[in-house]
Amino acid sequence: MKTLAAALLGTTVLFGAAGGAFAQDITVGVSWSNFQEERWRTDEAAIQAALEELGASYISADAQSSASKQLTDIESLIAQGADALIVLAQDSDAIQPAISAAVAEGIPVIGYDRLIENPDAFYITFDNQEVGRIQAREVQAVAPTGNYVFIKGSSTDPNADFLFAGQMKVLQPAIDAGDIVNVGEAYTDGWLPENAQANMEQFLTANNNEVDAVVASNDGTAGGAIAALAAQGLDGSVPVSGQDGDHAALNRIALGTQTVSVWKDSRELGANAARIAVELAGGTALADVEGSVTFNGGPNGVEMSSLFLAPVAITQDNLDVVIDAGWVTQDVVCQGVAAGTVAACD
Repeated sequence: MKTLAAALLGTTVLFGAAGGAFAQDITVGVSWSNFQEERWRTDEAAIQAALEELGASYISADAQSSASKQLTDIESLIAQGADALIVLAQDSDAIQPAISAAVAEGIPVIGYDRLIENPDAFYITFDNQEVGRIQAREVQAVAPTGNYVFIKGSSTDPNADFLFAGQMKVLQPAIDAGDIVNVGEAYTDGWLPENAQANMEQFLTANNNEVDAVVASNDGTAGGAIAALAAQGLDGSVPVSGQDGDHAALNRIALGTQTVSVWKDSRELGANAARIAVELAGGTALADVEGSVTFNGGPNGVEMSSLFLAPVAITQDNLDVVIDAGWVTQDVVCQGVAAGTVAACD
């Protein structure tokens, strides 16, 4: 197995040994943290389609943003006969007892998009530090100096810190030089837009609205931050980052109120997770999964088998990429956009 440093990130992994012949008897259970954000329904559709193609069955549960409910959800999925689990963790630490219980019963577990730091789990995600670097680069290109606010993700999700670490790799030199001043930084409980909006409102008040840029860690938190900016008449004049390629965010990019959304084609992520779940349920070892690399970059340095996909920056200049890929229709992206102002909308 290759090391992460040697891996070629972003290589699309095609369906391999997991053929429909043995997959017909396999049931994959998916534990979702919530469906609050638009993108998880896209992920779910991709997982379902891939499992159907492989001949496997799908069962699922929605934890509704409750760490305690997710624990009982996983127990339920196991009781329903899940042969493999895909888990989008609400709280990566709180979920550990359920992961250990599944592993003890010989049920393979995939930490989906969010790290579950356990050597017996497989980790599949996009390169989140690169997502953070992209967010910072795109915002800095618009606002190379000034007062910056950082709207981070949930403190219970390791991805929040991966993203922030990537952002700092880009921005720290300018912070050290005094060109950029960090005037506000906060986690967003549950990644909820309303919590991001509340944080942004507090930062605007504390700084007399003198905020020049917002590095928000996903499109939901970006939407909350932009709502707070709009209430002060600042939307469109302050660059804001995001990620996920949410349809509303892509429309905001076309309208000029959001600067960038880092697109992670979750159809690819979901398809690969389904393929890996079937492979593992069929007896493939974690280290033998096609495309896997070694990762030990979590908070506790636990060595895990992982698959990383490459993200793409979407700005006004390349909105055609997501439209041409069938991710979103032109009419959704371009709703309310004045004719002749955005190339992808012409």
